Amino acid sequence: MIRKLLMEKVHHVIEEYTSRSQSDYESDKVRRKKASCEERHAEIVKVDATGKVLRITQESNETQTILYDVHYKYLIKQGALLYLEEEVENRRAVFYNDKMYEDGEIQIQREESVEEEEGVTHEEERVTYRYDRLSAVQYAERWWNSYNPAFKKFENDCTNYISQCLHAGDAPMRGYPTKGKGWWMRNQNWSYSWTVANSLRWYIPNSTIGLRGRLVDDAKELKLGDVICYDFEGDGRFDHTTIVTGKDAAGEPLVNAHTFNSRMRYWKYEDSTAYTPNMKYRFFTIVDDR
Repeated sequence: MIRKLLMEKVHHVIEEYTSRSQSDYESDKVRRKKASCEERHAEIVKVDATGKVLRITQESNETQTILYDVHYKYLIKQGALLYLEEEVENRRAVFYNDKMYEDGEIQIQREESVEEEEGVTHEEERVTYRYDRLSAVQYAERWWNSYNPAFKKFENDCTNYISQCLHAGDAPMRGYPTKGKGWWMRNQNWSYSWTVANSLRWYIPNSTIGLRGRLVDDAKELKLGDVICYDFEGDGRFDHTTIVTGKDAAGEPLVNAHTFNSRMRYWKYEDSTAYTPNMKYRFFTIVDDR
């Protein structure tokens, strides 16, 4: 009965996304996603979704709390371009006597501040490499909605996932075992820059050896395998990281990410529950020794 009610809720959201008319009952997220598409001269022509119940907790004889995922697939048409965007929502619902009284997307907590060294260690031996963008994107596609068992999984996993993608593109680790230096993960230990969004945001443009990147002004300048950093609150502390895995018809980046597991998502994140009007971005193109 509860699973049926959850899927009825999901199908109602699908109807909201594909409806051409605006309803007063549309969720804020649906409204913002449709507005973002309209601004790009794009249209959601089809939506599919599957739900998966993760855990049912019996709070009392009458009350149950349900944790569940919804995997959305949006077929988007933009001019002559058709592409598939995917997103997984982590949701929580509360039922009382088999009636839904609360339902919403689970908010991800901001990363705690850490004591870290944001400077760059100068090593005697230069760490050279050539960035393999195709391999980085292939890794991003392979693991966008699952987790490589060779690496530790984190509750806020976005930067860990992006670091794995960059490393799959042959960016070399360095700095072990000091957590505040370099960029590395080894033996269930890791540097701040490997896992913390704000640390990677500062590491990439300041590094002079190994993994490093150049700040650009326009998202359209980014290439596949490049990185976008997000400051949701606009307070100077960056919260999220994505990797460019495609381009839309206007040459704007489409990105993959963890925590908010998604693929081929329009880079501005205007439809995210974490979105605020103060959101700021930093665009980094990865440079190597060519």
